[in-house]
Amino acid sequence: MRFGVLGTIEAWPAEGGALPLGGPRQRALLGLLLLEAGRIVGVERLIDRLYGENPPGDAVNALQSQVSRLRRSLPDGLIEFHETGYRIAVAAEGVDAHRFEQLAGQGSRLLAGDPAQAAALLHEALDLWRGPVDDPRLTELRLAAEEDLADARLALGEHAALVPVLRERIAAHPLRERLRAQLMQALSHAGRHAEALAEFDDARRTLADQLGTGPSAELAAVHESLLRTESRPRPPAQLTGFVGRRAELDRIAALLTSARLVTITGPGGAGKTRLAIEAAGPGSSFVDLSAAQDLAQAVLTALGVRETGLFPSASRIDTTQRLVTALADREVLLVLDNCEHVIDEAAELCRRLLTGCPGLKIVATSREPLGITGEHLCPLPPLPIPDAVRLFTERATAVSPGFHGHDETVRTICAALDGLPLAIELAAARLRAMSVDDIAARLDDRFQLLSRGDRTAAPRHRTLRAVVEWSWDLLDADEQALAARLTVFTGGATQDAVERVCGRADLLPDLVDKSLVEYVDGRYRMLDTIRAFCAERAEDLHREHAEYFLDLAAQADRHLRGSEQLHWLARLDSEHGNLHAALRWAIDNDLDIALCLFGELSLYWYLRGMRGEAAALGEALLVKVDEPPERWDEEFVLCVLSAMRGRTDAPEWHDQLKLAEARMVVPHGPLRRAFTAFMWGTVTGPPKTEPQRPLAEGDLWSAAFTDLGVALIDLFGGRAEQAARIGEVALAGFRTVGDRWAMVLALDLLARIADFSGDRVRFRALIGEAMAHVAELGSVEDQAHLLCRRAYHSARGGELAEARADYEQAVLTGRRAGSPELVAEACCGLGDVARFSDDLTAARGWYELALGTSSAESFTTSETRARVQVGLGRLAEAHGDMDLARSQFDLAVTTALAGRNLQAVAPAADGLAAIALHDGDPELAAILLGAAVALRGMPVSGDPDVARTVDETRLELGERFDEAYRRGAAMTRDEALTLLGERPSAFGA
Repeated sequence: MRFGVLGTIEAWPAEGGALPLGGPRQRALLGLLLLEAGRIVGVERLIDRLYGENPPGDAVNALQSQVSRLRRSLPDGLIEFHETGYRIAVAAEGVDAHRFEQLAGQGSRLLAGDPAQAAALLHEALDLWRGPVDDPRLTELRLAAEEDLADARLALGEHAALVPVLRERIAAHPLRERLRAQLMQALSHAGRHAEALAEFDDARRTLADQLGTGPSAELAAVHESLLRTESRPRPPAQLTGFVGRRAELDRIAALLTSARLVTITGPGGAGKTRLAIEAAGPGSSFVDLSAAQDLAQAVLTALGVRETGLFPSASRIDTTQRLVTALADREVLLVLDNCEHVIDEAAELCRRLLTGCPGLKIVATSREPLGITGEHLCPLPPLPIPDAVRLFTERATAVSPGFHGHDETVRTICAALDGLPLAIELAAARLRAMSVDDIAARLDDRFQLLSRGDRTAAPRHRTLRAVVEWSWDLLDADEQALAARLTVFTGGATQDAVERVCGRADLLPDLVDKSLVEYVDGRYRMLDTIRAFCAERAEDLHREHAEYFLDLAAQADRHLRGSEQLHWLARLDSEHGNLHAALRWAIDNDLDIALCLFGELSLYWYLRGMRGEAAALGEALLVKVDEPPERWDEEFVLCVLSAMRGRTDAPEWHDQLKLAEARMVVPHGPLRRAFTAFMWGTVTGPPKTEPQRPLAEGDLWSAAFTDLGVALIDLFGGRAEQAARIGEVALAGFRTVGDRWAMVLALDLLARIADFSGDRVRFRALIGEAMAHVAELGSVEDQAHLLCRRAYHSARGGELAEARADYEQAVLTGRRAGSPELVAEACCGLGDVARFSDDLTAARGWYELALGTSSAESFTTSETRARVQVGLGRLAEAHGDMDLARSQFDLAVTTALAGRNLQAVAPAADGLAAIALHDGDPELAAILLGAAVALRGMPVSGDPDVARTVDETRLELGERFDEAYRRGAAMTRDEALTLLGERPSAFGA
């Protein structure tokens, strides 16, 4: 007989059908006995489990009555009475619960060594469950088995299929961190890295809200591993198997054990790229330099390292230095392909990277060595004839399944082609329409012609050109025309682009069949060698190319401000090479197209953090523009702002900035692009004069952006209540249109206000939503910014361990993003945490590191520098050095005012209040505390420094405190600044 307790309590005799077991109490009694099958269960335990806290008056007799009824439902002798209790004479293997525990235990033990067998056992165990049970131990075992099964499925690569399963389980058990970790891993492996990072933040928020704790060390470790896992650039998809080159693979593997730069050299078509991909393996990062203008920028883009985040920043950091910062503490194998196109720049980049990044190794491909110290070469000889024959046969079989038995002819062909892999593949592709003997004969004709040609070229170069030319000659006129026209594209093209720019896209499948074009992931592309040959025969289609991509950019710009933002960002990413090439051509040939295209791409560059690329292109365009046409005035302004980013005070930009400033005033009519106003504010800082040009009416996104701009100006101007009200309106507008980036800006603004006002629940909700959107947008740098925002909130609220964890993660993330500004902000925060923990030595070290890391050039770093100076002032105050403290607070005021950020002035005013109190002037201290409120626009809640000064000042002044405090808080902005300006005489300094 079999028994089931995993669901309803059941008993099944061998002949089938379930036995009637009576009412729920008899079934519960049977379940209790079955869970201890073969063992005596005490009377008191049975009574306690059956009746709980309200047993009947004669509980023992009541239990005996239940046992009697149950015995009548079961075969004789199954339930035995013993002196201390009852026992059911059933073997454990006959009860589903015991069978479940046995299978689940076996599966768990096999997880590490045999995940497939583990999954089978765990599936079998969980299939025994027919419903919930009223037994906490069994319920926990079931959850653990489900988590074990998820681990097994993760090991087996079932990532995408696991996501909905894990989401459902988390909805039922939101506090189980192992489920969260598994979902994060499943999402990351499924290519949904941003969602994985967002999941961690949701888990952290849930744990804090419901348990008041942070994530466990295990969950935090998974999060850190995800942050360390790069969105590595994938090598080009390989459509065929890899043949031969065993000796070269072994040589490269041996070299990489000690060498840090290996360059694979050889002529075009020798297979350098394919060998590099095979040798580097799946964990490497791949960068194609064939069309690169700025090599460091190309590597940054390919590695997924943004130049800067979504939040305003006017700093300009050398792209190579940012790349060095991002790679300095990591172990990475980088493949730099096609270095011969930019050999000098590639050599210099490799030198700087290898010098500054000790964990970096590089495999380069080039037709010539890079020629730098430490380079090891792997020259590619021709394929040995046996490998060449195997390559030809494999490719031939793919296009002509019946191909076999032509070894001698194939050997002849391969020998004639000098063992060049590309030449062999091109020849084999002809078997769709020719016999192998025809191929051999035609090759012989071609090479006889070749032998009378240019003998100064290397033989293998002449061989490859001859084969490509032979393949070209086999195309009809229309196919030749399309092949030549396709060379206008950089990085391939979609069918729609080909049709619009080149025409006759219907011929693309024919070019694919003849191996002149590859079709991968919805795009048509040419190998570099074939593209170079066909380009010699191409007509000039650059204008058509530029006009097509101008139309695409204009279409995308509208969608980048709405719910389809992520899709269109990815669409523009795939056309990055073409967009860059189109703009470069337009800069030299058509300024109308160039200015318009620059304007259409400005929001995309900002969202993707490509500020350096925009700056370089803006500089190149401005060289060509003497007097911008009126119709492109905003595009000109965007060009100036992009080019001068981080260099607003440079003399060479004075005239351009004055001209741009003239185009930003009211007489020129409303702005067509809300983004122009945003860029103006972020690069030049909050406006010194008003009014500027309003935005065009009738556009919800533009209206919301207007509100956001006003709210930011109000916040920095100390009008926090007004900023919050207008910021809510802006956020509602952005939610309606679905712009994640703009929502992040509004959420961050509102979170900062909620933090100062002491609304911790609202702050957590706002910052959590912002982090989720930032994760979707793939901005690692902004994750670090929001971590700092949350840590600042936690530190002021006394949650020092949580604040330290967030700041430490922000340091790691900021370095990964190559952002010294963010590293400085996080180091400043760690200084605060150390100071609040009374570790003043560590605090000084962190503050000094923050000052050494941050840039003094950008107004956007002024808040961090002012915070550091306030922190150093507080340290001096703690050591009793009031003169040094006063000078640091003075310096913080100067720094914050230079950035026109009154909110950053307020903490210095609070610090000066503490000095006034120490100097025996508690009334001035109270007025300064109130003036800080006027500057900030609202009282600050939860700040331990301010709270201590308020308490001590109130103790000194008594009832007079409130009146003095109100006088300061009622000051206008100018009155408060005047008070700070008079502070030296007031303090007797």
